[in-house]
Amino acid sequence: MKKIECIIKPHVLEPLQSDLLAANVSGMTVYEVRGFGRQKGHSELYQGSEYIADLLPKLKVEIYADDGDVERIVGIIANTARTGKIGDGKIVVTPIEHLVRIRTGETGPDAI
Repeated sequence: MKKIECIIKPHVLEPLQSDLLAANVSGMTVYEVRGFGRQKGHSELYQGSEYIADLLPKLKVEIYADDGDVERIVGIIANTARTGKIGDGKIVVTPIEHLVRIRTGETGPDAI
């Protein structure tokens, strides 16, 4: 089992969710986050004054997946989230040692 985490631009969430549902991905968790990468933020105007917005709004999506589904899910995320512009985000895949569905007590891949 793996945990797939991705940081994406907020406007990508709806198409990503649709694509994942169409691919029978069973669930995901979404967090509102802020951060920066190579783009180092941007400048904005507020009441006539320019200021640096160095932490940009992003979304973090977490998905738990069986090993055999990881490449397919990563491909969907990469294709849907890619705009070709700086700040498209990152995808990280990490192993899961143990997973338990609290409601039923199921463990391992059955808990996904």
